Amino acid sequence: MPDESALRTVDVARESAYSVQQVRDLERLGVIPAAVRSGNGYRAYAPVHVQALRAYRGLAGAVGPVAARQLMADLWTRTVTEAAASINAVHVGLAREGDEVLRAQQALWAIESEAAHHGAVETEAAHHSAAEGADTMTITELAAALGVRTSTLRFWEREGLVTPERVTSLRARRYDAPAIGAARIVAALRGSGYGIPAVRDIIDSLHSLQEGGGPERVRHILVERLDRIGARSVELLRAGADLAAVLDSLTPARDPAPAPA
Repeated sequence: MPDESALRTVDVARESAYSVQQVRDLERLGVIPAAVRSGNGYRAYAPVHVQALRAYRGLAGAVGPVAARQLMADLWTRTVTEAAASINAVHVGLAREGDEVLRAQQALWAIESEAAHHGAVETEAAHHSAAEGADTMTITELAAALGVRTSTLRFWEREGLVTPERVTSLRARRYDAPAIGAARIVAALRGSGYGIPAVRDIIDSLHSLQEGGGPERVRHILVERLDRIGARSVELLRAGADLAAVLDSLTPARDPAPAPA
């Protein structure tokens, strides 16, 4: 006797808002489990196939279609606990991306704060070097102005964060106004808890972005990125009920409950 609850390919397509060909393609890719074949060779799907396709749509909006296809294909081979952990990892990843953007915003604010004080730094540099007629600072003067060791400035130089001018005869370091400004930015970021790789990435990104529009452009890009992360998070939440249905469909015997005490 035929299963009256079985769905045809066209039924699944209609309920999931995919085309018949897309349903077949996503089945072939493992996004949904293989349909049962009836005696006449036609595919017979279950409601969970529709729910899996809806879940895939939300995941694709959250992490992209390639990662979503891989995740969905993996879910069918995992225990309930493992599958739930995979989905939780997506939530964690989006939260981490959001945190990174917020930290970048904080870094931009720190940099702009340092820029507001840049005139005072230049005045300080001029005061220290007035006798030489140059708007520069020695490594000792700059270290004192920043409240760091001279060895710290040398380390930042080795890491490519601050590039001083040099007096070629003695190889003595002298810092011009741009180098002084860069040193103050590095000091601000380090003081805010940023590691050297993060400081380097931020400075490189800001230099690149500032060439294309300055701090306002950087701020706009960061806001746009936060908006995209928010939209992706909404897509993931929208997929939640369908993902739960997929987990419920996994064979309970593959994830046994602990025996009562």
